[in-house]
Amino acid sequence: MTGPAPEPAPKPTRVRVQHLRAAKERGERLTMLTAYDAVTARIFDAAGVDMLLVGDSIGDNMLAHPNTIPVTMDELIPAVRAVSRTVRRAMVVADLPFGSYEASPEQALASSVRMLKEGGAHAVKFEGGERVAPHVALLTGAGIPVVGHLGFTPQSENILGGKRVQGRTAEAAEQLSADAVALQEAGAVAVVLEMVPAPVAARVTEILAIPTIGIGAGPTCDGQVLVWTDMAGMGGWSPRFAKQFGQVGAALEQAARDFADEVRTGTFPAAEHAYWE
Repeated sequence: MTGPAPEPAPKPTRVRVQHLRAAKERGERLTMLTAYDAVTARIFDAAGVDMLLVGDSIGDNMLAHPNTIPVTMDELIPAVRAVSRTVRRAMVVADLPFGSYEASPEQALASSVRMLKEGGAHAVKFEGGERVAPHVALLTGAGIPVVGHLGFTPQSENILGGKRVQGRTAEAAEQLSADAVALQEAGAVAVVLEMVPAPVAARVTEILAIPTIGIGAGPTCDGQVLVWTDMAGMGGWSPRFAKQFGQVGAALEQAARDFADEVRTGTFPAAEHAYWE
């Protein structure tokens, strides 16, 4: 006879770095969504999402840039601040935008200090493998948690030849694994794997003690992340790897149409929406 199933571990009141590795050890999947403002941060935090990424994806999703490359620290920090001031449980991870960390570990440290001091972030994320391992080590030594990012790295879109799946050859897959190990050894607390073949992501997930967070990297990663507008159906297009869990865009458009119609016909505001004394 088998005994009763073990009780699931209690959810932490505040997600911290130790909870990420503990979740992997227990086989519990981690959840991450992007958030760029207080409104979405409050909703996603209340929904129990473990990590909120204030990503440089704000560029092409909120600021009408063609991609993430034009995003600056000064554009990103107010969004980080809004999210970090709002959440009660989720870990807030802030991207370091293009040009704010590549030059040296010291540049990465200076930018990360701003994200924590001015933005209130709990961790930072930036792209690269072995090349940025010294950056990760310096930040970790300074008390700043780092999430790595491998596979398709949007800030390198121009040199990668566009939005292309990475790690398809044996050599590329081996290098991706080496990069992941280098990030872990330097002190990274998790690694995002974007647009890599599912078997490659499975191998990286197997060899790492820290969690992998997948986006277009198959089902075996330790967690999953999506850009929230893709997740919620806010546009007419979303990438192949995304799933629309709602049609928020259509609902919002209909609400705006209903508002405009009622204002034009005089239905709104009604008596109950006015002050009479």
